[in-house]
Amino acid sequence: MRKLFPILLALSLTFSAFAQSDSISFAPGKGSPVDTLDVGDTRVRIVLCDDNTWYLIKNIEALQADSLFIKNWDEHIVNPYTREPMDSIHYRTTICLVDTLSKFACPYKCKVFSKFGYRRGRPHTGVDLPYPTGTPVYCAFDGRVRLAERHRGYGNMVIVRHENGLETIYGHLSKIEVACGDWVRAGDLIGLGGSTGRSTGPHLHFETRYHGHAFDPQWIIDFEEGVLRKNVFVLKRSQLSPHSKYVPQSIDEEEEIYMTEEQIRAEEERIAKERAAMKYHTIRSGDTLSGIAKKYGTTVSHICSLNQGLKPTTVLSIGRKIRVK
Repeated sequence: MRKLFPILLALSLTFSAFAQSDSISFAPGKGSPVDTLDVGDTRVRIVLCDDNTWYLIKNIEALQADSLFIKNWDEHIVNPYTREPMDSIHYRTTICLVDTLSKFACPYKCKVFSKFGYRRGRPHTGVDLPYPTGTPVYCAFDGRVRLAERHRGYGNMVIVRHENGLETIYGHLSKIEVACGDWVRAGDLIGLGGSTGRSTGPHLHFETRYHGHAFDPQWIIDFEEGVLRKNVFVLKRSQLSPHSKYVPQSIDEEEEIYMTEEQIRAEEERIAKERAAMKYHTIRSGDTLSGIAKKYGTTVSHICSLNQGLKPTTVLSIGRKIRVK
């Protein structure tokens, strides 16, 4: 799918030979399909039309037989990759997000109101998008539905596995509109927004995962603009952690793409040290932010910066966990 240039270069010759054969003659038509031809890539086929035009389509039968849609395929488990350790993933993986036949549709164009990372001491493995109940939810990329059912905190959820190895997750749906095994395209309806599962109000919980490991969707999608940040994404293994949140590019893009394995390993070590140094405090009766800050030798403003949505004026709920370092 990613190497279509040789196919396109030879396509005109293929079509010409086909059209000039003794058994075929084309009359002027309206672009109706008359036949299909295989090409070098078994996952792609050429459709020939009666007005001497052509277009490419995906060969679903070939895709279905691809090991990507067979290995670690489970229709009831959210993460079927539990036997694949993190160190089995390359330090850097190039992922083609869109190409000639694969498009993108933004799940919802809006400002993210709850980001990827730690939230109240627990990893938040996706982003939350404000989404009124009953609003159509569309698939982000072409792929096949792997899971479509109610699942614990996610409520009604859909997981789609894509041809580039990614999986996208859509949670808290009020209704599921697809079934396991369905092939869907970017922009296809897969459900309706809602507030099922562990949810404080109508919103769409959206995740991107690679081999079962979640990474911040904002690395690839600009939700406010409703577009991809780039067509080809270089995923670093260090980004497969709730400690690795998207930040606007602050260095040259080429430097980011071609980071050495040593640099990526150093980044992983930095994240591991940061995680080991993190400390949390469980709110008890009588606790105040100023008192907590004094206890841990920090400031109220620093504690607020570590906890999304926490302000100096926030009323502290007993039992709530907040990060203090």
